[in-house]
Amino acid sequence: MDILQTLIDFFTGYGYAAVFLVLLACGFGVPIPEDVTLVAGGIISGLGYTNEHTMFLVGMAGVLAGDSTMFMIGRLYGPRVRRFKFVRRILTPQRFRMVQQKFARYGNWVLFVARFLPGLRTPIFLTAGMSRRIPFWRFLLLDGLAALISVPIWVYLGHFGANNREWLMQMVSRGQHGLYALMAVIAVALFAVWWRKRKRKADC
Repeated sequence: MDILQTLIDFFTGYGYAAVFLVLLACGFGVPIPEDVTLVAGGIISGLGYTNEHTMFLVGMAGVLAGDSTMFMIGRLYGPRVRRFKFVRRILTPQRFRMVQQKFARYGNWVLFVARFLPGLRTPIFLTAGMSRRIPFWRFLLLDGLAALISVPIWVYLGHFGANNREWLMQMVSRGQHGLYALMAVIAVALFAVWWRKRKRKADC
């Protein structure tokens, strides 16, 4: 977990602004684990450098700002956004096809599930914006609801485990598995809804 210690050292020196900027970078597809970033923010709160409740708000702001930026870039530029070099690295043809398939199957709820899909999160938000069929308020609502699940888990976990790193790492692992289990349950539920709608159309 060298990346965790690096983030802790950086956040200790620069506080809330550093946490916000790193989370914003995560939203742009920079390969820094968002969950580790939030845990590091919680740890410096547990060590007394920041307030944990303020850190939660900063975490929410950073996450939503990064996600919203990707959505709005896709919305403003449409298909032309794929000409940008940094977008081509994030939104490869394979990922673009995969994201389109997920939208076709699950609809706008993909935006909720995307928060728990690190490799597909940014491509999904870009594609959602590119479609220009999803209002920004709906995107923000679904993404915000998902963030209200993940952000407090990681921030407060880091806060309470700041002085017991071994326990913290065990809880982080359990938290990741728990979120994956939740994601699986949500995916099954969405598939069931999609299947029911498809069956109704077929019966008609």
